[in-house]
Amino acid sequence: MMLPWKQIVLLSLTGCLAACTEDVRYQGPKWRTEPSDLILPISLAERQATMVCEVEGSPPLQYRWSLNGTLIDLGNDYRRHMSEGSLIISNLDKDQDTGVYQCSAVNTWGSILSRKATLRFAYLDNFKSQSVRSAVNVREGQGVVLLCGPPPHSGELTFAWIFNEYPYFVQQDSRRFISQETGSLYIAKVEPSDVGNYTCVVNNTVTREKVLSSPTPLVLRSDGVMGEYEPKIEVHFPDPVPAAKESIVRLECFALGNPVPEISWRRTSGVPFPSKVKMKNSNAILEIPNFHQEDAGTYECMAENRRGKNAARGRISFHAKPHWLQTMTDTTLSIEENLFWECKANGKPKPSYSWLKNGVPVNAEGRVQIENGALSIAGLNLSDSGMYQCVAENKHGIIYSSAQLMVLASAPSFSKSPLRALLKARSGSEVTLECKPEASPPAITLWKKGNDILQRTERIVLLPNGTLKIANVTKRDAANYTCIAKNQFGTASTTGRLLITEPTRITMRPTNMEIIVGESIVLPCQISCDPALDVSFSWAFNGQLINFQQNSNHFERVGGSISGDLMIRNIQLNHGGKYVCNIDTDVETLSTSAILVVKGPPGPPDKVAVEEITDSTAQLSWTPGRDNGSPITGYVIQARTPFTVGWQAVDTVPEVVNGNLLTATVVGLNAWVEYEFRVVARNVVGLGEPSPLSAKTRTEDTIPDTAPTDVGGGGGTKSELVITWEPVSEELQNGEGFGYIIAFRPVGTVTWTRAVISTPGVVRYVFRNDTIPPFSPFDVKVGAFNNRGEGPFSSIATVYSAEEVPGVAPKRVRARSVSAAQIEVVWEALPAISERVLGYEVVYWEDDTKPDTVGKVRISGNYTRVNITGLKANTVYYLSVAAFNTAGPGPQSAPINNTTKKPPPDRAPLNVQWTMIGSTLTLHWDPVVAMETESKVTGYLVMLKRHRYNDIRTILTKKTTAQLSLVTNDNYLIQIKAVSEGGEGVGSEPIHIHKLSMGARGSGASNLLPLSLRATLIGVMLCSVW
Repeated sequence: MMLPWKQIVLLSLTGCLAACTEDVRYQGPKWRTEPSDLILPISLAERQATMVCEVEGSPPLQYRWSLNGTLIDLGNDYRRHMSEGSLIISNLDKDQDTGVYQCSAVNTWGSILSRKATLRFAYLDNFKSQSVRSAVNVREGQGVVLLCGPPPHSGELTFAWIFNEYPYFVQQDSRRFISQETGSLYIAKVEPSDVGNYTCVVNNTVTREKVLSSPTPLVLRSDGVMGEYEPKIEVHFPDPVPAAKESIVRLECFALGNPVPEISWRRTSGVPFPSKVKMKNSNAILEIPNFHQEDAGTYECMAENRRGKNAARGRISFHAKPHWLQTMTDTTLSIEENLFWECKANGKPKPSYSWLKNGVPVNAEGRVQIENGALSIAGLNLSDSGMYQCVAENKHGIIYSSAQLMVLASAPSFSKSPLRALLKARSGSEVTLECKPEASPPAITLWKKGNDILQRTERIVLLPNGTLKIANVTKRDAANYTCIAKNQFGTASTTGRLLITEPTRITMRPTNMEIIVGESIVLPCQISCDPALDVSFSWAFNGQLINFQQNSNHFERVGGSISGDLMIRNIQLNHGGKYVCNIDTDVETLSTSAILVVKGPPGPPDKVAVEEITDSTAQLSWTPGRDNGSPITGYVIQARTPFTVGWQAVDTVPEVVNGNLLTATVVGLNAWVEYEFRVVARNVVGLGEPSPLSAKTRTEDTIPDTAPTDVGGGGGTKSELVITWEPVSEELQNGEGFGYIIAFRPVGTVTWTRAVISTPGVVRYVFRNDTIPPFSPFDVKVGAFNNRGEGPFSSIATVYSAEEVPGVAPKRVRARSVSAAQIEVVWEALPAISERVLGYEVVYWEDDTKPDTVGKVRISGNYTRVNITGLKANTVYYLSVAAFNTAGPGPQSAPINNTTKKPPPDRAPLNVQWTMIGSTLTLHWDPVVAMETESKVTGYLVMLKRHRYNDIRTILTKKTTAQLSLVTNDNYLIQIKAVSEGGEGVGSEPIHIHKLSMGARGSGASNLLPLSLRATLIGVMLCSVW
């Protein structure tokens, strides 16, 4: 029983605790980073060290540091200060700053201690004596040890020896060894080449300093050579060797002897070395990385030569700092409850345990008991709250584990776990109402239905933890339910209303379906439910919830509040599977499902292989692809070659390859062509994707079976027979070594003359022989051949041999200048001559000294007149005429010359006036006067184009006036040009006469239309007229 005054004190404290814990999560100190051991060069340039200490907790923390167990007074220490929790030491001093440091962190919840960390300083002094050391005199064949004797130091050292002078270092081998434990140099058997000065080099791995000893001379004695002797072990490891867990252990062993001894190792237990063990420096060093308990034991080093052997033994002992196997965690308990914490650690030797509360040792007395790492406190009170640490320690280390104990005392509260204001449940289901007040100590609970205390019945269960369960609920169970919680500090309650609803039913379900790829469907999912329920629908496809935003291209939810229909658009093969409609209400979850089978064209066949091939056939095999819901009804075989454009369907045997066949023979192939094949499957839905390609395969060769086509020829020069043909494509050459056989004979003879061309791309053959008459007919045929033999010849064609050029030049050649750009040339036709005349060629030029100005006009047939156009105005041209045939032009006539007319005036008629009376248009304009360099004006050309008609009417007049009769219901476009011997001049600005202008007058291009529309009409009509 609690005394009244105690209850009053607890109530005041619990009120504070409750206020603290409701809104802010307070936390005692927890280590984020603890200090670590430091070893620093004594000559550190920064002369500063940082011992890291980082803790998290709330409210904010305060830090303290101790050195060798004594609290550091930072207020009076100018060299030491804190940055957050870390200790920064400036102007380092070896004597004052060396030692063991520990950090403590404290806030209102308590304090904790960090692990201990040492700060040491590394240094390396010089050798005391800098003079040359005493000489070492040895015989040849004798062993020797040269001592290093390192100077005072702190920090790990490494050793090397210089022979005579830098940078010649002693190289270790089976005869020479440098101990990294003592620094001494061991030579198993001295040779004459070893004579010289030896200097020991000592390196500090921390400070990176290096010092050299005085040289030690090694001198050979002159009293003879040392004889052979058994090994003498000079370097051996101590007994025992302490080794920490996971460290690297190195054992040294080296012997003097003549001959040089060989070193070997073994474990006296007979257990073989694991693979991680390494032998180094000719077996002088045994290295065991990642040392563990099983590596401990006695090791033996054996040195042996032909004179004998010697052995050294030593034991490696295992030790390990403590490490945690089990730690405690933050704990919150109510007042008067019991605490039990246990921590367990492993280590070698076995660690001992102690406990700290807020950094102060905990003593076992009264309510507090400590036994083998376990802490128990009976009948907790508020003063037991704080930060506790379990400490595990052996001679190799100490570790700390921290946890916070919070002891609570508070009245019941439902602020974090009130009953739901409205709880819905399906009729016939089981309802669970949880009563979970926060209370310390735990509260006693009871339930009310309305104003009545609830009692246990067959359907009503009251669990010890305060939970209420009502089985097989009905409408009569609907009511307000109140949970009342009470402990010695107070009472609290929470109330919720229970609403009983009718069961939900699925009224329309999706059914299993088969559908063709690309189509769209709706899977129905509709329900009837109690109107008081909130309903949501979701769909899963093959066990994965459908994300309608990410998959909006295919999936859409359609329907109202009681419909969750799923629309699937443009269905693809990968949409086949199981669809589940999930219906979630406030009181239950229902589901319904359907299987959707999507049928599509077959998948691609696979493993297309050419089993056998001839010159025109290929035996293929393949494996079937997926039928995609519809049986495969047949296959189509396609092929391609380097000569085809894309893939082509090929003929097969059987002609129709049904869906049960996995082989077929392709026929009608070309010989000696590289083919690739693929197979396409079909079903009732359509053709599928093609298979992967077969390997490229070449058909066998055979004699050509295609003759050259379009055999012809003719032409050439005298005594030549020119034969041409259309070449056989590479695809039809049927093999290597392809070429052509040309056969020809004079018409009427029997014997063929043959010529062979071994170049497949040649399409022309010229036979030269002075005895060939001109323009003589020959029978010609062209065949093909390859390495396998001769193929067929083409049909016989008649080809004429080359003819001779006409031997006579045309006579009576005359020329007349027609305009500034045109000359007419006339000549007399040639009389009948022995050579053929196919036409005439006129050659003209400006100047004999300018061959690039030569022009040529050729006309076929028996014409004797030609107009040469595109000439320069007022220019002298020389002209000559020759007859021509297939052999070329004959002799040219004697040159004649003619001068083109001066150019016409480059100015248009100006001041054009027009008058329209009825259908008569009268035009007036100013005359155009030619300049001296222009042709004289001989008249004017009036051009008239009627709208919507393509023909142009022209009137030639020598006056500067003209009258035209027009149709009154149409539009006209009129232009005037000056005419001269040199041709037509520049046209006037076009005049547009609109049908509405009848009875009007104007000047220039003016008319009755607005200016912008007039310009548009003129532009359009000009484009169509001129």
